[in-house]
Amino acid sequence: MYAIFETGNVQFRAEEGDVVRIPRVEAEAGDKLTFDRILLVRGGDETRIGTPHVEGASIEAEVLKNGLGEKVDIFKMKRRATYRLHRGHRQQFTEVKIDKINA
Repeated sequence: MYAIFETGNVQFRAEEGDVVRIPRVEAEAGDKLTFDRILLVRGGDETRIGTPHVEGASIEAEVLKNGLGEKVDIFKMKRRATYRLHRGHRQQFTEVKIDKINA
C-alpha cells in the first residue's frame, strides 16, 4: 500500500516504513506527526483518488531529525564585464519515518 501526500506545497510518495525528507516542520525528534492532505491511496487493486483530498485518509509518521540539506551554489556572471555574483544556501528539512497509512 502506498499514498501520495502533500506538505509544504510539495508532493511525496510514501509506503509504510519509508524515510522521507520533507520541508522543515516545527517538531522535535521523536514527535508524532499526522498528514491529512492525502491526494491518492493505493492498496492491492483498489485506488482512491481525492478531489482534491481523500476523505478520511491520513498518514502517521515519526520525526527522526531536523537538518540542513546539501549546499546549493548560485553563480551569476556576465561576459565581457566585471560582474560576478556568488551566493549559496542550504535548505532546511525534517526527516520522518512513515509508520502507518490509514485509508
